[in-house]
Amino acid sequence: MLYYEKKFKGKGFDLVAGIDEAGRGPLAGPVVAAAVLLRQTRFKSRIDDSKKLTLIQRERAFFEIVKNSVFGVGVVNEKIVDRLNILVATQIAMEQAALRLIAKIKRLGNKQVCFIVDGNVKLDIGFPFFNIIKGDAKSKSIASASILAKVTRDRIMSVYDRAYPEYNFLKHKGYGTGLHMELLAQYGPSAIHRRSFL
Repeated sequence: MLYYEKKFKGKGFDLVAGIDEAGRGPLAGPVVAAAVLLRQTRFKSRIDDSKKLTLIQRERAFFEIVKNSVFGVGVVNEKIVDRLNILVATQIAMEQAALRLIAKIKRLGNKQVCFIVDGNVKLDIGFPFFNIIKGDAKSKSIASASILAKVTRDRIMSVYDRAYPEYNFLKHKGYGTGLHMELLAQYGPSAIHRRSFL
């Protein structure tokens, strides 16, 4: 899963960081993105598209990625999703993540940096980026970003679960499951539901 990292280093980039998001589809809560620059590429944990991992696998991988990388995270809440639309909100979250990562690696000196981005989202970050469709299954850096974004978002939803216990966010994380739809019909939307998705 290091083909793209090696490819772009071969083109003269010193640092290749991956970007991915979690939370484009849910009916509630934020969209979260992460940008990850791996300091090393050997892991004990399985590093893959976060959707292919179990909860326990993601948590283990999360701690290992945090320990072995430099990363940035972007969070865009449901109000902005409703105001702008989910595609723009995803772009903003990815740009936040990338720029927060850049702020951390500036101390590394004058390095040539590029980003590899899952999917086809176009970014305005002032650095070269390359889109890779299904990148979270093809690149270890993007897969790592997908895990950081997913675990971060799940933790945010667990906080919302305590604030709005009647919606059982801990179980469905805001996605439109049968249980979630039943609870929505019973209680109506909460303050963190995306009105534009309903």
